[in-house]
Amino acid sequence: MAPDHQFVLTLACRDTKGIVHAVSGLLYQAGCNIIDSQQFGDLEGEHATGLFFMRVHFQAPPQLASAETLGTLFEHTRQQFGMQVHFHALGVRPRLLLMVSQHGHCLNDLLFRWKSGSLAVDIPAIVSNHENYRGLAESYGIPFHHLPLAGGSSAEVKRAQELQVEALVARERIDLVVLARYMQILSEPFCQALAGRAINIHHSFLPSFKGGRPYHQAHARGVKLIGATAHYVTADLDEGPIIEQDVQRVDHTLSAEDFTAVGRDIECMVLARAVRWHVEHRVLVNGHKCVVFR
Repeated sequence: MAPDHQFVLTLACRDTKGIVHAVSGLLYQAGCNIIDSQQFGDLEGEHATGLFFMRVHFQAPPQLASAETLGTLFEHTRQQFGMQVHFHALGVRPRLLLMVSQHGHCLNDLLFRWKSGSLAVDIPAIVSNHENYRGLAESYGIPFHHLPLAGGSSAEVKRAQELQVEALVARERIDLVVLARYMQILSEPFCQALAGRAINIHHSFLPSFKGGRPYHQAHARGVKLIGATAHYVTADLDEGPIIEQDVQRVDHTLSAEDFTAVGRDIECMVLARAVRWHVEHRVLVNGHKCVVFR
């Protein structure tokens, strides 16, 4: 079948008996072919939410090949189990907005992955509060929007700039905003407007090494592990639901510049994984944490 006939179903509801049977049985009766199915019940431990999560990749017959039609088909089952259900058409490429400040390693990595075909998305715009990467954006043929914080960094100035970003998100029908080392604290209204569709990357030294030059601070303290964390953006700075993390060992033979280079490599890998898993509809938010179906 054509790619337009492939979908991913994601759902969340209270864990109870019969969910998998109901979902798979309904897809079978509708003539769909299940390609892959994963599920998880968060039932163990002090902080268990009692929720059930499921991701199903399937092919639909031509007469059902739209998310709206499939949603109608599932309406009774959705109501029966109190599900949050989403159908994602794999023939529709997610649209990304990349945001960057003065460190371009994550931006460059994502652009290469997109251009080489390993990241199946469209990137209609890049936003920065600096001009540094206009040439890089233009080399990939992507419109570059320089939105400086004109007149300072007061809350009013920042919010005015964020409203320009929100307008761009709406105009370009953006599905996901990626903060590829965009070094500005976002306002609560901006975070709420992008809830569940904005990903940030930061070094994992927080909160031990705050402020500028964190890798130099880590080097001065003799750190033995360097890491990075990708998470969804929330109004609580760097505390959104974590999607992916990774670390690499370092030792006394490395300079502060070596630490920085190792850290930037990890940031690129971790952010790329998080973005890819999100656009493949593998990440489901579970309260303050995430379920990631790899």
